[in-house]
Amino acid sequence: MDTRQLKSLTAIARTGSFARAAELVNLTPSAVSQQIQSLEAEVGASLFDRSSRPPSLTPAGMQMVSLAEEVLRLTDTAVDAINGTSISGTLSLGSVRTSALGLLPNAITRLSALYPQVRTKLRVSMSESLMSDVVVGRLDAAMVAEINEFPSTLRWRPFLREPLLVIAPPGTAPGSASDLLAKFPFVRFRSNVPLAHMIDRELARMNVMLNEVAEMDTVSSITACVINGLGVSVVPQIAVAESSVPLVTAPFGNPQVFRQIGLIESRSGAKAVLIDELHRQLVSASGPFGWTGLEAGGAE
Repeated sequence: MDTRQLKSLTAIARTGSFARAAELVNLTPSAVSQQIQSLEAEVGASLFDRSSRPPSLTPAGMQMVSLAEEVLRLTDTAVDAINGTSISGTLSLGSVRTSALGLLPNAITRLSALYPQVRTKLRVSMSESLMSDVVVGRLDAAMVAEINEFPSTLRWRPFLREPLLVIAPPGTAPGSASDLLAKFPFVRFRSNVPLAHMIDRELARMNVMLNEVAEMDTVSSITACVINGLGVSVVPQIAVAESSVPLVTAPFGNPQVFRQIGLIESRSGAKAVLIDELHRQLVSASGPFGWTGLEAGGAE
């Protein structure tokens, strides 16, 4: 298997035709066909269904195209790094759906200004899926909340450490977190994400009798409920900063509880320079709560 075969394969996938792919890679159609046959023999699977016209990718072929794109991307990066040429290529990123998601496009824009030849691709998914994709190389890095365990081949670097706050509707008389939670109806963050679990653990520790009136699965919907007077809740500081109206707040937890978000990446990834810069931009975009911490081997 060599990169010429992989380039031909990805060209066929892009154009949908052996003939048009041959034009892209400056070969004859028969040479491209021979490359694909050699590749199929090497991997031991049919990559194309030749009973259709034009031939279509088999499931094995689609998987091979994805892997080929990754190999070619890594190869280009390695060549650039060794030759000292300008950094280019694609930086594939993932993110969990979080109230801090807006920080990532901000940092990507800053990164693009520094490396205009680098193209970024962003996908939002669940932590487990993102972690698997970073492990196998489908993603270069992903933004996730701190997690308990992850493979030793990965590292997690925090860039945001922000406090959690009890929030109450505008005009509410100020009070402690315990007072606000005990006095007013409570809107619970109900979601299978680290932030929700963190809030639930601290609420249980505080042992406050709650009058629950609603359950929401996003921080933005919780903030909207509180703004409209439905009750009080617990959110990260970024939700307060982005609120359209001033909310009454109190530190949540004693000591106050903080949540962390960071980048997970391969320890042996080929995009270290870009990911390092992305991390710096994320720290900067996080303002007063930007935080580098120490390299994490595990998290709360």
